[in-house]
Amino acid sequence: MKAKFTGHDTFPLRYGWLYKAVNHLNLGGKIQTSNEESVRKAIVNLGVGKNMVNAIRYWAEACNVMSTNTKSEQSVTLLGNYLFEDKDHEGNGRDPYLEQIGSVWLIHFWLNFNFETLTSYRYFFNFSNVQHFEKSKLISDAIDDCSLMVTNDIGNPNTIKKDVDCFLNTYCKKIKNTSSKKKETVNEDHFTSPLAELDLVQELGGGFYISKLDERESLPIEIFIYSLLHFMRVETAESKINTIDFDSLLTKPCSPGRIFRLSETGLGQKLDEAQEITNSDISWIDSLGLRQVKISDSLLKEPQAFLNKYYGN
Repeated sequence: MKAKFTGHDTFPLRYGWLYKAVNHLNLGGKIQTSNEESVRKAIVNLGVGKNMVNAIRYWAEACNVMSTNTKSEQSVTLLGNYLFEDKDHEGNGRDPYLEQIGSVWLIHFWLNFNFETLTSYRYFFNFSNVQHFEKSKLISDAIDDCSLMVTNDIGNPNTIKKDVDCFLNTYCKKIKNTSSKKKETVNEDHFTSPLAELDLVQELGGGFYISKLDERESLPIEIFIYSLLHFMRVETAESKINTIDFDSLLTKPCSPGRIFRLSETGLGQKLDEAQEITNSDISWIDSLGLRQVKISDSLLKEPQAFLNKYYGN
């Protein structure tokens, strides 16, 4: 993997940014700051300053809703149009304003399902094993661990610190004290990222955080299956074997268990539900210490069908 701890200019992902990016590109615009004319158009059409233009491009690429090729040509991905294509312009975006929680889980999956570039959030969800942590310790762990995992220089430690700050601001609801009795409420000024809705990371105050492994009841089964199939397609690309052990789904980097922070019980429950709604095209056994998950070949070819099912298409 290559280290990439910059690009967002410390701006966390915000509501509306992915929608704006997709439809700006679909209308012929570009999201780049190397061309003055493109910058002016982007500032006007996106309604943000120049620094935020960079941040929007960063998050749109990181979330897999836009791509840039080696010739610096930008385009909207299939996922970008599937979710965000503007219905006012005869588009078919299923959830352009991220009104359904499954859409937010889907964005979270694609943000972290990446085998090419390493960021602080991808490090946390795919490689870190902490559930209770102090920000300063997470930063030092990221510096030590990532330096051993990437093919390039991780850069200045202060850059990683800023990336960790951005990650936490993207996933946490900021807490503030109200009244003299110090009641804690969500600070709406900081509740700008849709990913904070997932409640995957909570701020405890004083630089401490918690991110428990859980059952994730708000994660729709269709989104879980979609993610499971994408992971399996990568895992079985060479072997062509359609079985995988339970522990790999729970702990392997980029697995559903890792990305969704599922507990062992939570993963088992999701697999039980998946087995039921797929009529055992997804099946698993837990016998004598052997836990194996099997997925039919036909199902592996059609992960998109589960998104269509979730969105009612």
